[in-house]
This record gives sequence, C-alpha cells and structure tokens, in this order.
Amino acid sequence: MRDPYTVLGVSRSASEKDIKSAYRKLAKKYHPDQNPDDPTAHAKFAEATHAYDLLSDSAKRGQFDRGEIDAEGNPRFAGFGNGGFGGASRGARPGAGAGAGGFSAEDILKEFMSGFGGQPRGGAAAGARGGAQWDPFTGTTAGSAGGRMGKGDDVIVNVTVSLEDAHKAASVPVRMPSGKVLSVKLPEKVEEGQQIRLKGQGSPSPYGEPGDALVTVRFEKSKTFRKDGHDVRTDVPVTLYEAVLGAKVRVPTLDGSVELTLPPGMDTSKALRLKGKGLYGDGDLYVNIRVVLPPGGDADLEALARFMRDQKPYKVRD
Repeated sequence: MRDPYTVLGVSRSASEKDIKSAYRKLAKKYHPDQNPDDPTAHAKFAEATHAYDLLSDSAKRGQFDRGEIDAEGNPRFAGFGNGGFGGASRGARPGAGAGAGGFSAEDILKEFMSGFGGQPRGGAAAGARGGAQWDPFTGTTAGSAGGRMGKGDDVIVNVTVSLEDAHKAASVPVRMPSGKVLSVKLPEKVEEGQQIRLKGQGSPSPYGEPGDALVTVRFEKSKTFRKDGHDVRTDVPVTLYEAVLGAKVRVPTLDGSVELTLPPGMDTSKALRLKGKGLYGDGDLYVNIRVVLPPGGDADLEALARFMRDQKPYKVRD
C-alpha cells in the first residue's frame, strides 16, 4: 500500500481534523454505492479507508512515523526496544485507540450513508478496508472490520435477464469477475435494479472467508414485449380479411402462446386485454392488432378501396 499521507493528500504534520476532512471527501467521492460499476473507485475507497484507519489512531500513527510499522500496519522487524514494538506496552496495545477525535472510519461513513439509504455495507465500509492486520502481541491476524476476521471484499456484478426468465424466476448464468460462471436462481417477482447476494463469491482473503458477490438485475429489451410496470404489451400482425371477418390468432405471452379470438370488424385502434397475463400474473397483457396488407399490392383490393372511397366513404379523423 502507498504512504497513507499520500493517499489522503495531507502532510505529515496534518492535524486530526485535517485527516478526518481529507478522508471524508475521498470516501464520498469513491464510495461503492456512488460508483457501483467502477472497480477503480472501489480500490481507491478501500485504500483511503485503510489509510484513515492507520492515521486516525494516534498510537498507530506514531508507530508509522517512527518507522516501527509499515503502511499496511504490519511491524517492521527491526529496532524493537523495551520488550515491545517501539516501546509500546501491553497496556497500550497498537490499534486499540478510537481514532482521530474519537472517530473511526465507520463513524464518518455513517454520517453520509443516510444519503445512500442505509448503513455501510460489508463490502463498502468494512470489507473494503484492506483485510487483516497483524497483532504483535498475539501473533495472529484479525480483520480491520470488527467481527469480519479479514473477510475479502464484496464485488458488484450486473446480470441482464429476459422478461420471460424474470417472470418464471428462472436460473440464469452469471459471470463473476474471476471468469467463473455461476447459475443463479432469480427471486420471485424480481424487480429492475434488485440485488442478489451470493455469499462467499466475492474476492478471496488470505486471512479469512471470501467476500460476497452482489448481483444487480437488469431487464433486457425484448423484441416481443414492452414492459409497462407489471403490464406487458405486444403487437400481433393480422391480414385485412382477418380484421374484417374475424379470426382465431396465436398470441405470445410470457407463459407461451395462446389462441385469441378476434371479433369481426376489429378496431385496431384499441388493444385487446388479457387479464392476468402480464408480468408475475399481477399485470395484464395488452395486444395491439396491426393490419398488414398483401405484399406488392393487389388489383382487386385497390378496386375495392376506390369503390369505398367514392361510394361508401367514412370518417376516422376530425
């Protein structure tokens, strides 16, 4: 990791207030909830949070300034004195402080997370802080996020699904950043933008369990259907004589095609409604009938049209 002062953009003589202010700006700019599809922003957020964790703790900052620990918070195995790391006693354990002015990274994140609709998520605030840190007194590693024990970062993945698959809550393939493809079952009545958490499918960690994958669902544009809330609309072409005389035609639905009876003299300006045939059965299916004339024209049809124009005209516009 880079020098924490460089990461936060402050001098080595920066006050606790300056450090906190610098971190606040970077956290707001690079927070994963603000940049869901930008892995570079996620990495900068994690780096800034780790730097703040180190510099906001007076004991850790002092150890770093004296060269006793590196930018990751790990001890430099040289220059130990007085039976401890840089003279630190067991009663003043490194990393045990509350941070600058009594604030931790979580405290700062909570101040503006209300604008994102909740508390910092594991991958955003805790898991993104750079994993585990060495405890020189116990000889073990522990995650910098309390209780996470070095859990890996969460990853954000998008998946585009068809209306048919969403309607059926089907299993769809999802490609992870690692290249691995998983079969993911869609939730019942999944909505656009909904996230599915895949536990343990995020970034690995050498110190503990891997992070999670947050799969964001998007609906692909359908060639057959148009989504209108939970209602669905579709177009069905018919011949001129079917529209005039009536007919039975096959109509596509999200559950497969069905037979629809067209009444004689079908008014194509109005859609036919199939109740309960929309998305998830909550909405309706609206069928728009489109009259298609014979290709290349037809002499008899043209003669009939001229006869109606001249002998039996009718108004369809004001």
